[in-house]
Amino acid sequence: MNSQQPCCSVCNEIFDDEEKMVNSNGQLYHENCFVCAQCFRPFEDGVFYEFDGRQYCEYDFQQLYAPCCRGCGEYIIGRVIKAMGGNWHPECFRCEICDDILADAGFVKNAGRALCKRCNANEKSKGGRFMCHKCHTYIEEGKHIIYMGDPVHPWHYNCYECGRELDETCRKRNNELYCLRCHDKLGIPICGACKKPIEDERVVNAIGKQWHVDHFCCAKCEKPFYGNRHYEKNGLAYCETHFNQLFGDICFICNRAITRDVS
Repeated sequence: MNSQQPCCSVCNEIFDDEEKMVNSNGQLYHENCFVCAQCFRPFEDGVFYEFDGRQYCEYDFQQLYAPCCRGCGEYIIGRVIKAMGGNWHPECFRCEICDDILADAGFVKNAGRALCKRCNANEKSKGGRFMCHKCHTYIEEGKHIIYMGDPVHPWHYNCYECGRELDETCRKRNNELYCLRCHDKLGIPICGACKKPIEDERVVNAIGKQWHVDHFCCAKCEKPFYGNRHYEKNGLAYCETHFNQLFGDICFICNRAITRDVS
């Protein structure tokens, strides 16, 4: 074999005198040898991608090396925006509120969202409200629930019993959420003070109602009784001191309340 004769970079065979050669990055190939290094098929319309000294068709190059856009799910050929822990087409990286393109305008990370500077400023002005842990949007005043330790919109969940979409009146039992109607069917006592279910084993029964231990308090000083004696009057409970002050007899000499144990 004449060392001066060119040969194919793949099969190392020399070229016939009138045979066409493919020159790619200084390497020569037979037409039949110049194929995708992955699928071994000729390049459609002559389009190929070269990486680490090998040529690939567009499909296999994307499968092997091209990043996938977090926005549209398609492979990215060309400019890649790396942000929010992912790769994006420039036109797919947008503000999650106003949908403006962020690729060249810059963005601010807000509660797990990429926002333009204008929308971030607007969101900041809404301070003092809860941010939903599920959808990362602000929750209207009084419309949140706390579930698994985080504030959320209740409509992200359904009643464990009937499957109905929940609202802020839902109740929790053993880490499961129930609509108010299904929760009432469980026979769980409701605290006479906070109107919420008493999940603890300790329940105070007094004045015809049931109470959380911490919520059964003197109507005057608001200190919990914690098992101490209480006095009832007009549907309210009082500690001994304030019951005597409000309803007991007053000493003619010292003007102080006379305790219940009168001698």
